[in-house]
Amino acid sequence: MKIKKIPMRCCVVTKEKLPKQELIRIVKTPEQRVIIDLTGKANGRGAYLKKDLTVFEKAQKSKILDRILEIEVKDEIYDELKKIL
Repeated sequence: MKIKKIPMRCCVVTKEKLPKQELIRIVKTPEQRVIIDLTGKANGRGAYLKKDLTVFEKAQKSKILDRILEIEVKDEIYDELKKIL
């Protein structure tokens, strides 16, 4: 029996490699909007965050998503992330 490969992704804040299911993807769409991609399949430039409140707060303070996605991420996105958790 063949072993199924588990996709691993890296959290932009903690730099940990984790299975894709343990992370949340934030995407800058081609229309220059920032969205939370729960399916993991939306078009655009993506960044992964570990599903942890402290990680979300560190990302907001350091503005790391602004740099990675090359667009300003609004506070509403961080509020929505906290609600999802």
